[in-house]
Amino acid sequence: MKFVSDPNSRMRTSPSVARLLLQAAGIVVILATSATATFAAATDVLGYDDARHLLARTGFGPTDAEVRAYAPLTREAAVAKLLKETRTAALTPPPEQVFDSGPLRYPNPESSTAEEKKAFAQQQTREGLALRAWWVREMIVTPSPLTERMTLFWHNHFVSSQAKVRLARLMYRQNVALRAHATANFGDLLHAMAKDPAMLVYLDGVRSRKGAPNENFAREVMELFTLGEGRYAEQDIKEAARAFTGWSVDRQSGEFLFRPRVHDYGVKTVFGKSAAFDGDDVLELLLARPETAQRVTAKLWREFVSPDPDPTEVRSIATRFAASRYDIKTVLSDLLLCDAFYASENRGTLVKSPTELVVGTMRSFALEADASVALAIATATMGQNLMAPPNVKGWPGGEAWINTNTLLARKQFVDRVTRAEGQRRTRAAMTPATDATNPTANPSMPAEGAMRRLSGIDFDSARFLAQFPGATMKERGQWAQRLLLPVGPQGDDPPNDVDAIVRALLFDTAYQLK
Repeated sequence: MKFVSDPNSRMRTSPSVARLLLQAAGIVVILATSATATFAAATDVLGYDDARHLLARTGFGPTDAEVRAYAPLTREAAVAKLLKETRTAALTPPPEQVFDSGPLRYPNPESSTAEEKKAFAQQQTREGLALRAWWVREMIVTPSPLTERMTLFWHNHFVSSQAKVRLARLMYRQNVALRAHATANFGDLLHAMAKDPAMLVYLDGVRSRKGAPNENFAREVMELFTLGEGRYAEQDIKEAARAFTGWSVDRQSGEFLFRPRVHDYGVKTVFGKSAAFDGDDVLELLLARPETAQRVTAKLWREFVSPDPDPTEVRSIATRFAASRYDIKTVLSDLLLCDAFYASENRGTLVKSPTELVVGTMRSFALEADASVALAIATATMGQNLMAPPNVKGWPGGEAWINTNTLLARKQFVDRVTRAEGQRRTRAAMTPATDATNPTANPSMPAEGAMRRLSGIDFDSARFLAQFPGATMKERGQWAQRLLLPVGPQGDDPPNDVDAIVRALLFDTAYQLK
């Protein structure tokens, strides 16, 4: 597929990323390059391609209507609009079980029977799947994709996993907190996560007490959440761990609880400063270090701009980030307005995460989110099981998303979604939507049964292409290409057929990139 409306306005995938994808699929090719793109100045209007780039990088998969709404705006006006429309709460009602206010019901490791432990594990599995399906649906229907992208970003920064936390309601509360602070203030978010019950369980803060401080949180808050490895001493971790003693969880309510009797009130020395620090004091010491703003800024750069942060730009943006007292919208605005964000060499250089691929496909084609359980399972088969990152470092992302197995799962997802092309299934012939969106209503429903729901999605190539201008199928296909692909296509010309055009775009290597 090589049809492009303006050959100088779109470039091909960067050779390294495209070659990685193609080699994972067992294809060896030599990639061509095209003319360097030119982009409008910050005071000029975005135009279609820049608007598409902005929305694709800050959301999941923009629709043609969304792109056209942003195309007449300048960079400043577009970014201001994005940030103004962010939310602090989800639009979709969550599963009812997350509102359980009773005592935390972990099975007693000594007195519980094997059957009781198994039943507990199965129940939490069902509730966890319902929770992940709820979040996927929220990503699809939200009026602010940036809010959910940032919630997902922080979920992979302040990592917790239901595999250890186990109780879905604690993971839900953490998700709510991440969203509430997603584009607000990093300092407030850091304090909130340090006292988050799911985090306290995940990093064993509930076990930390005077005389026997647990160092897990103190270590991760320095290495992963703020400073970065090599910017602290082992003694700083030991002293900081003492400051966090007594931070625990109330087993009756599941809320944060400070236990003064087991807190270490003694003098601690952290980063060369000595005082009777508590946990909040240590967090403020971390926020005062310039390395914290630099590390968070660099991580956001890799999320939104390119795999290789520009050190000079990062330091400059991080300085303003710290000066704003860690206002997240300030750092996002700077990143989304910098020239590097719009540069031709940075387009098509980021690999879509499984969630971005799945949710983006649903959003770009305006598909109904009835099969949210199947969609949550699909992201897991591609390597991103929401609410269950692989370890405290989270998903590494980038090129790590792509290997032979995950690329096959990505292609299978696209194939399942488009398989029902031309077959307008009726609701009566499908599994009731309640069973697909609420697995607790049918706890015996196997994953494969849920995945079959993908083939029932009302995917319609003709309807999708009909929204674009053009007197011929080829012209409308050119607009579809501009919407769906971040760079020029890597495949061959498809037949001049409605179904073939759309499927070729979805199966093109460039569709895996952003």
